[in-house]
Amino acid sequence: MKRGYIRVSTKKQERGTSLEDQRATLEAEGCTEFYIDTFTGKTMDRPEFSRLCDELQPGDTVVFTKLDRVARTETEAYDLVMKWVQGGVKVHILNLGLLEDTPTGRLILHVMLAFAEFERDLIAERMQGGRAYKRANDPGYKEGRKPKFTERQRDMAVEMLQDHSYSEVVELTGISKSTLTRAARARGFSKPNPFEQK
Repeated sequence: MKRGYIRVSTKKQERGTSLEDQRATLEAEGCTEFYIDTFTGKTMDRPEFSRLCDELQPGDTVVFTKLDRVARTETEAYDLVMKWVQGGVKVHILNLGLLEDTPTGRLILHVMLAFAEFERDLIAERMQGGRAYKRANDPGYKEGRKPKFTERQRDMAVEMLQDHSYSEVVELTGISKSTLTRAARARGFSKPNPFEQK
C-alpha cells in the first residue's frame, strides 16, 4: 500500500492550496491512504504521523512531498527513515527520490537532511534578526499579532459606551468583551462594566 503523509503549519494552510497541492501530488503518485497533521515543524505531538508509524507494514511505501515533512531534526529523520527501510518499508521523498539502505542512499539522506536543517536555522535566524532590528529602530513596534482594531476604532467603541451598554457595543462593533474592557479602562471610562462583575 502507498501511504501519503501531509503536514501543514497552520489552519489557513489546511483550508488553502498547501494541503490541496500536497494531496493532489501524493494522489498522482498512487497513494491511497492519507495522514494529515496541522502543526508547526517543532510541535512534538503529531497524532496522524504517529498513526502512520503504527500502521506501516513491510512492503508498504510511505510518500512525502518534501524531506522537511518527515521530522524536526536531521538525526530524528535519519533514524526514522533507516528504521523504515531496514524494516522493509520503501520511503519515497518526491524531491529526493526513493531512499535505500545503501552507502549511496545513506549519504544522500545525510546531506539532504543537513541542508534542510540548515535552511530552517537560517530562516529562524533571519526572523530573529528582523525582530531585533524592529525593536531597536521602531519605537511603535510590538511583537505578536497586529491588533484587529485600530486605535481610532477602539476610541469610537468607548465613545459609544456613553449611549449604549457594553453588550450592545460588543454586538454592534464586533469588538470582543476583553478588548472593549481594556480600551475603556485605558481611557478612564467609568461606566459600570457587567463583564467584570462577579
